[in-house]
Amino acid sequence: MERVNTKWVAAAASIWIQSFSGATYTFAIYSSILKSSQSYDQSTLDFVSVFKDIGGTLGIFSGLLYTAMASTPHGRGGPWVVVFVGLVQWFLGFFFMWASVVGLIPKPPVAVMCLFVFLAGHSLPFFNTASVVTAARNFSDYGGTAVGIMQGFLGLSGAILIQLHHAVSGEGNPATFILLLAVVPTFVIFLTMPFVRVYETVRTSDKKHLDGLSIISLIIAAYLMFIITVQNVLGLSRSMQILSFVLVLLLLSSPLLIAVRALREENQTLKALDHPVLDATTLLISPGLNIPSDGDHVVREDSNIFEAMSTVNFWLLFLAMLCGMGSGFATINNIRQIGESLRYSTVQLNSLVSLWSIWNFLGRFGAGYISDTFLHRHSWPRPVFMAITLGVMAVGHVVVASGLQGSLYVGSVLIGMAYGSQWSLMPTITSEIFGIRHMGTIYFTISIAGPVGSYLLSVKVIGYFYDKVASEVDNSCFGSQCFRTSFVIMASVALFGSLVASVLWFRTNKFYKRLVAKRSLK
Repeated sequence: MERVNTKWVAAAASIWIQSFSGATYTFAIYSSILKSSQSYDQSTLDFVSVFKDIGGTLGIFSGLLYTAMASTPHGRGGPWVVVFVGLVQWFLGFFFMWASVVGLIPKPPVAVMCLFVFLAGHSLPFFNTASVVTAARNFSDYGGTAVGIMQGFLGLSGAILIQLHHAVSGEGNPATFILLLAVVPTFVIFLTMPFVRVYETVRTSDKKHLDGLSIISLIIAAYLMFIITVQNVLGLSRSMQILSFVLVLLLLSSPLLIAVRALREENQTLKALDHPVLDATTLLISPGLNIPSDGDHVVREDSNIFEAMSTVNFWLLFLAMLCGMGSGFATINNIRQIGESLRYSTVQLNSLVSLWSIWNFLGRFGAGYISDTFLHRHSWPRPVFMAITLGVMAVGHVVVASGLQGSLYVGSVLIGMAYGSQWSLMPTITSEIFGIRHMGTIYFTISIAGPVGSYLLSVKVIGYFYDKVASEVDNSCFGSQCFRTSFVIMASVALFGSLVASVLWFRTNKFYKRLVAKRSLK
């Protein structure tokens, strides 16, 4: 049994968990029913949505739990414990949210609804910590690619969950979608979580099999984009919607083929050798270990959260994410309302949200893979890609602010890809600069910048300027003026984040050159 439970099976299980846990990116699908059933205005809805973002990035507890449960490969517990704790929160949050919307329980106060939304969102750091940190440990030499794959499937999960919604209820009541979120992912994640384990070994075939997983992820993304486009342009019958989702499930099963192939190659290697494959636990020590420090430019050894927070690099990352993740969160939380103000149809709005998941995936996967390639071949520091993608995000905000025909589609492509990039670049940079032992805690502490920025930009900027021009009768607004000022402000914020990331780039340039030199000696 132990030979079946390899790190490739763990990777396949993590992919399934990530693929069904991204309900954060489907908020726009059920935000309208939440708003109408609870009689919220736009500012109140934005306020409630912020708690989803707070829960989704408050990963200090999941990081600490992961360190306690998975600090040793064969200790008690393991990453599955972290997943289970998140699963309980997931079910409770979405079940009570659904019960509130359909009237199964009395209409809760805003504070209680914020709690339900927070619980649903707070499950994500537990799933993400278990999947991402385990992948970074199992594939230490290609952490950017491994983390990009895991984060990429999380980005795709929004589109996958919406396809589930279409297969079960067509274009039905969004309340049904909330119930589906409470039940189906709970079942899937419960079945797969025991297989998520740490296998601290490094083999020369890792790159080849990771490339295989990368190809699979791109195929799934291309298929989902095709289905979404067909639904938007031609429409699909109910039977075709069911069939298309079945094909999605079959494609999600294909990582097991990679696991089988990897296991077969490992068995052949073991038969040809007189000794087992090298245990490379010592190679998994933080890339920053024993690398001389340039003053405050790097943190020596495996820094804990307090040691990391005492450095300038930590706060540069935090500030960059405040700008990048904050404006990204604000966009996805309001993308449906933006579309409604421009008089998009329901099908177009759902397609817009689904396509956001595709662009989010491309950013997450692409940034991880491309930054790995340029790091290994040209010694490019990863923060350079953070600076570039935040600059692209600023351009995307300007495009949306223009209000031109199709600007929301074009802008969402740029913003979605740039936003997704931060979710693979930031954790990988964190593991390289501060070490992998406390990666989960530090990574999600920096992620708190996301909801902080989201609150400032969603409530204090978007909500404020929307309500200022909205009708006093029904709090509605139609036309490009509803969100133009807000997106000009967010473009400025993203551009400032790009400048901050550039400072981090210059500070870590020598460190990354030594990191590449060290890895080349392995």
